[in-house]
Amino acid sequence: MRIIAGIAKGMTLVAPRGDVRPTSDRVREAIFSSLGERVVGATVLDLFAGSGALGLEAASRGASAVTFVENARASLDAIERNLESFRRNRGVSCVFRVLRADAFKLPALEGEYSLIFADPPYGDAAQKFLVLPLPLAPGGLVVLESAKRDALTPGETWNGKREAIYGDTRVSFLVRTGS
Repeated sequence: MRIIAGIAKGMTLVAPRGDVRPTSDRVREAIFSSLGERVVGATVLDLFAGSGALGLEAASRGASAVTFVENARASLDAIERNLESFRRNRGVSCVFRVLRADAFKLPALEGEYSLIFADPPYGDAAQKFLVLPLPLAPGGLVVLESAKRDALTPGETWNGKREAIYGDTRVSFLVRTGS
């Protein structure tokens, strides 16, 4: 696993051991190609962060701040190791914050985020995620990963801007209704 583009292009990432399903390089590349310049200057919330690959990719491409939310100790250790390497080897002005928390019971966060990545466990977790009160800024975007077999019903809160399938992974780009 590596950073695909930006100032940290090629940096190898540590993946946590255990029951974690990191977003593949191919899927991350597709997500960030779709986002384009939207990442530059973005405030990013990386939920169910795992290795932190999505947030670090955003930082490499110009995000101004990234908050990682993860509950598993092995994943938090991997995020810290990746952040240490990222800070040591790259000249980045991005502000990082790591929170140990269950993303389904998200603690109160300061401010709103222009870009939220969520990669919850496969199964019905993605559908459950859609009912959470997210700190999304007006005009912000949620990028939600789920299994291809797990069809989502966005409900009244979300509009599906775009959806793509990569192997077994479904990626949904969502905006809040009325945004």
